[in-house]
Amino acid sequence: MITVLNLTKQYLKSRHYRYEKSYIRPLMTPESVYVFKFGREALNNRVIIRYSHTWTGRRKINEIDLRLHKQKHPRIFRTEKELLDYLESRLPKREQEAQKEQEHQTDEENAK
Repeated sequence: MITVLNLTKQYLKSRHYRYEKSYIRPLMTPESVYVFKFGREALNNRVIIRYSHTWTGRRKINEIDLRLHKQKHPRIFRTEKELLDYLESRLPKREQEAQKEQEHQTDEENAK
């Protein structure tokens, strides 16, 4: 549907993330909402795209919200490039933290 997320989908596939997409058409607002959930084991990260249509029928992205696991406030982006830059800077750090935590848990289990 929205071709603007093709780069994001390719990025997540290359990093071996699973994703699920859904569309929401709110009744009271002219905007449509595209929800994109992703993650490795659990789909606990969300990208919410609010878009509308111009009078010529083209899709116009109004806002891209990103909420990574355990974040209180969403990060708001205007373009997909900004979103990808942020993901590139944050996801490798989160992967390293998760890997260290997993190693720590296995060390504790081996010590028992």
